Amino acid sequence: MIEIKKLTKKYGDRTVLNIESLRVEKGETVVIVGPNGSGKSTLLKILSGTLTKTSGEIISHGDIYYLPQQCIPFRKTVRKNILFSVKNDSERIKRTDEILSLLSLSDFADRSAAGLSGGECQRLALGRVLVNDGDFLFLDEPSSAADIEGTEIIEKAITEYKRRTGCGILMTTHSPGQAKRLADRIIILHNGEIAEEGSPDELLASPKSLWGKRFIDFWKFVK
Repeated sequence: MIEIKKLTKKYGDRTVLNIESLRVEKGETVVIVGPNGSGKSTLLKILSGTLTKTSGEIISHGDIYYLPQQCIPFRKTVRKNILFSVKNDSERIKRTDEILSLLSLSDFADRSAAGLSGGECQRLALGRVLVNDGDFLFLDEPSSAADIEGTEIIEKAITEYKRRTGCGILMTTHSPGQAKRLADRIIILHNGEIAEEGSPDELLASPKSLWGKRFIDFWKFVK
């Protein structure tokens, strides 16, 4: 379980995040949508421990793996990139071939990761996470650099990982369509605050907040 209470992040007098409460259970996928600057990435960075909060309480139980937006490949082969955090764990080493296949990277396994496209690199970064068994995944725009086919591959991989591990997922996206496909619950973030939350069918079909309506109308989402 991940629980947030009165979480804030400030830069001087500017408040960029102000979350009164948020809870994510193991086995649940919560997707955060919202425009640039709404605080989506800031929230995941704080929860993953890569950014310090200003105030508030974070309660977490279990192993957490975090995927930032930016993919930085190591100067190694694709296979060795995925195995970077794996020591002498034979089960995870064995799983690498499955991960490469799931992410359609098998043909690149023994090539330098430096030659990957943006979308391929993003799948590689996801592979580094999926090779581990975690209780929670924090995924920041995991398909932002992917085309339609790449997005389908990434979503399938995330779904399969959740099925296998029973993990909880907190992820961000700009796409209401992706949120609908993956989420058990959607949160709309605006100016660092939760503007609205609910089930995909309810929230995306008829958002109640002004910003929720503007966001969905902008993306011309069709149920």
